[in-house]
Amino acid sequence: MREKRLFLSPPFVGEAERAAVEAAFESNYVAPCGPMVDNFEELMVEVTGLPYTLALSSATAGLHLLYQELGVERGSVVVAPTLTFVASVAPAVQLGAEVVFVDSDPQTWMLDPALTSEALKELRAVGRHVAAVVAVDLYGQCCDYDELEKVCATYNVPLIIDAAEALGATYRGKAAGAAGVAAVYSFNGNKIITTSGGGVLASRNSELIKRGRHLSQQAREAVVWYEHTELGYNYRMSNIVAAIGVAQLARLEEFVARRREVFSWYRERLSGCSMIEWMPEAEYGVASRWLSVAQIGGELGQMTVSGRPGTIVERVWQALEAVNIESRPVWKPMHLQPVFAEAQIYGGGVAEELFLRGLCLPSGAAVSVSDVDEICEIVIREIGR
Repeated sequence: MREKRLFLSPPFVGEAERAAVEAAFESNYVAPCGPMVDNFEELMVEVTGLPYTLALSSATAGLHLLYQELGVERGSVVVAPTLTFVASVAPAVQLGAEVVFVDSDPQTWMLDPALTSEALKELRAVGRHVAAVVAVDLYGQCCDYDELEKVCATYNVPLIIDAAEALGATYRGKAAGAAGVAAVYSFNGNKIITTSGGGVLASRNSELIKRGRHLSQQAREAVVWYEHTELGYNYRMSNIVAAIGVAQLARLEEFVARRREVFSWYRERLSGCSMIEWMPEAEYGVASRWLSVAQIGGELGQMTVSGRPGTIVERVWQALEAVNIESRPVWKPMHLQPVFAEAQIYGGGVAEELFLRGLCLPSGAAVSVSDVDEICEIVIREIGR
């Protein structure tokens, strides 16, 4: 067994990040404001191609502000993919909205535009107000922005891009998130780049970002004393956190290239395994391969009431865990989550199959060839050729 755990997506930081943090300390800006925050926002403009950005404590905070400004409230509906992390939809529910889930496109694993259109058509027919559609860029791959924008335009519904997992990916030459009314990005410790924890809300709409900035700073009015005409939130990003992000963003291309390389190592070493398929790369873009995601075929166990992955997937991750290597099933679909047991779902079979058969393997700049060799040997031992 390894003494040091190999994590699924470990952060990769070094002297540049340390120097940036020391510079932030030297400036004495250690509160949620300062030149590093400003610099980070400016760099995110360059990376995303979106002219207005707001650095926040998390991508979830960005979604909360965005949902609120788009009128997500009790009685409204948000349409979302069922194959996602709960943070994509939790703020909408917490604001009182109902979430209607839509299945994945089997060719890309992303939100299915045709099913999204069907959902919007039927919701309109019964008089429901759809406040937003949120499209989630999973595992470093963009959704089909053009098709989703057409669908949303047809029904006059705002499109939000949750690009938390996809920084560095591209869609038809554009950066991940450069679509819809706004996008959010995550910088948690396991993402393509990290600030240790944080997020960015980005948009072409200056007023949307201006409002978000106001609300994220406790909605304080621009006077010397503390005055509030509405209630806001403490969602600001720390200058220290932003300093890490500034150094990390300078290495974004390097990190994406390395994750794609790690994925190629897995694919090459497991190419002879008839039971292994890989997450496809959509023809319309270049994935960042945030995680290397496999589908393991063969005899699968039936899903239990609690919704567990297939038996072979569980066997592989337990074998990796036994030697202190982290792996993880694909996101459990939201319509299978107990908290959403009563939610409406369009389709669902594709996402369920991906969950049953899907396993995420360690990725990132810190993962070595020898790490991949060891992992692949264990996978082959458990499932055979």
